[in-house]
Amino acid sequence: MGSMEASTAPENGSAAGGGAGGTACNGAGAAPNGGVMERRLRSSAASASWAAHLPLEVGTRVMCRWRDQKFHPVKVIERRKGSSSSSPADYEYYVHYTEFNRRLDEWVKLEQLDLDTVETDVDEKVEDKATSLKMTRHQKRKIDETHVEQGHEELDAASLREHEEFTKVKNIAKIELGRYEIDTWYFSPFPPEYNDCPKLFFCEFCLNFMKRKEQLQRHMKKCDLKHPPGDEIYRSGTLSMFEVDGKKNKVYGQNLCYLAKLFLDHKTLYYDVDLFLFYVLCECDDRGCHMVGYFSKEKHSEESYNLACILTLPPYQRKGYGKFLIAFSYELSKKEGKVGTPERPLSDLGLLSYRGYWTRVLLEILKKHKGNISIKELSDMTAIKADDILSTLQSLDLIQYRKGQHVICADPKVLDRHLKAAGRGGLDVDVSKLIWTPYKEQG
Repeated sequence: MGSMEASTAPENGSAAGGGAGGTACNGAGAAPNGGVMERRLRSSAASASWAAHLPLEVGTRVMCRWRDQKFHPVKVIERRKGSSSSSPADYEYYVHYTEFNRRLDEWVKLEQLDLDTVETDVDEKVEDKATSLKMTRHQKRKIDETHVEQGHEELDAASLREHEEFTKVKNIAKIELGRYEIDTWYFSPFPPEYNDCPKLFFCEFCLNFMKRKEQLQRHMKKCDLKHPPGDEIYRSGTLSMFEVDGKKNKVYGQNLCYLAKLFLDHKTLYYDVDLFLFYVLCECDDRGCHMVGYFSKEKHSEESYNLACILTLPPYQRKGYGKFLIAFSYELSKKEGKVGTPERPLSDLGLLSYRGYWTRVLLEILKKHKGNISIKELSDMTAIKADDILSTLQSLDLIQYRKGQHVICADPKVLDRHLKAAGRGGLDVDVSKLIWTPYKEQG
């Protein structure tokens, strides 16, 4: 799962043809400041001394010029020969900006690196080896287990290393979906024949993907879909929600998972989509229904999960769609007469979105409610699982444990302060426009 609504997510969707701004800026047309010019001069002077050490080794740490024209520390994750020649100076490097999330990892050219700042991992490895001799195996394991990237807390150290090794380099740099060209964030396990494609072209209605624009244009002349291949269960204004059965629309479900993995780091890719329902949110106009985002849920969940994966596509972020998807999943739970909770683990952005939703819903009720109210009553009213209510109220210091039971302390001024901090809610779900039968009752 990974809701893409948090303001920490970079804005990287742009109209197709205008460029997505995903490659590192080369400074053309911009006057560099003194610091940048000084670094360039030092970098070119250092190039001669470093020429014998090129190409740079994987693991090298160096300063790299990013799209903001400033230098940031990076670590070389991978390297490849340039297409122009086999000269060591023509290598390209896949780098991780150590200050930022992995979604900003990218291929850069040597000219973007300040060679005067090069550090290798040799000393670090020697130091690690010397340190490890002084540590017991138990101490070493404890360090490995606590050195976990945010969003992967559920993985043990060995699984995390395997995940990072397998997904360390983005295989697809950009996609075109409808009128948008979008920079991708993460690796997605597309079939091997697509691994060398810098850009994939998606049909925005059936989600088939192609290597070339001409293939997409030919496909669009034949594709008769103008919306996701499922039942429209909600329409309010220009917003529509379609329920897609993974068993009835297997290829669409698999392609949706491939697409989602480009923007979700830790998503498990389910090739067996028969067990899932996909709820695809669309903006509709006279050209058709254009996908904004989606969430999926298991048809039958023993753990009461009402959502397995959630994504708002980058061009539609910060518009309230992610919160809308979360609210919609709870409205379905209410229709089923069940409490629900998202499947764990939650991504960092997913947790932010859910915590914000739970905070707003619960505090609005507490503001209006007169007298005492129990966590069980809150759960019945909202379809939010009791554990999620408890953790949310505890994080806000609104609950105390007295005489063997939890007591909610709801001072109006404190509630107003927390509501203001939680930010605005998303788009409202008009329940009167929801026409839906729970899966178990279908057929």
